[in-house]
Amino acid sequence: MNEDPKTFHPLDPGRINGMDPIELKYWCAQLGCTDSQLHQALAEVGDHVTAVREWLAESRS
Repeated sequence: MNEDPKTFHPLDPGRINGMDPIELKYWCAQLGCTDSQLHQALAEVGDHVTAVREWLAESRS
């Protein structure tokens, strides 16, 4: 298993697996957010990347 978030690619690029710490690191790097921001977004809008991306954008403005 590739544990480097820079070269890691999720199995389902449209969803965030909140149970996989490597995948969470990957998405934090991709979305430019902290671990706690990502967890909050997942709790608020679910695991769809588009919804999480939109939530993070709204929370920054």
